[in-house]
Amino acid sequence: MVNQQMENETQNTNGKDFLIGSLIGGIVGASVALLFAPKSGREMRNDLNEGAGYVKDRAYEWKDVAYEKSSEWREKASVKSQDLTNKMKDTTNSLRNRNQNSEEEAEQAAEEVAQAIEEAAEELEREQENKV
Repeated sequence: MVNQQMENETQNTNGKDFLIGSLIGGIVGASVALLFAPKSGREMRNDLNEGAGYVKDRAYEWKDVAYEKSSEWREKASVKSQDLTNKMKDTTNSLRNRNQNSEEEAEQAAEEVAQAIEEAAEELEREQENKV
């Protein structure tokens, strides 16, 4: 289970790195393409504004994806937490029941020993009375 969690964390990290790299690569690529394109100043500014708008839109899309993923993970964590809490309660109750059963068995054994001692004492008294 620990290996699976580590594998999931590694995959999540790789996914995040890929997304960040794609975003940065897109920005750098668009900037370089615009700077080296033979255009007039006005056309260049328009293209830069369009490129900035595109990058802004993509950033909002990634933000929405991040919110969705974080909501999913929060829900999964909540479910796992609840499961662990329930398991802990069950284990605690089980241990309490075992302890209570052990106490009851010990009391019963003590009563049996006490009864055996009383019977032995009565038998000794009878033997003493028969000798006299």
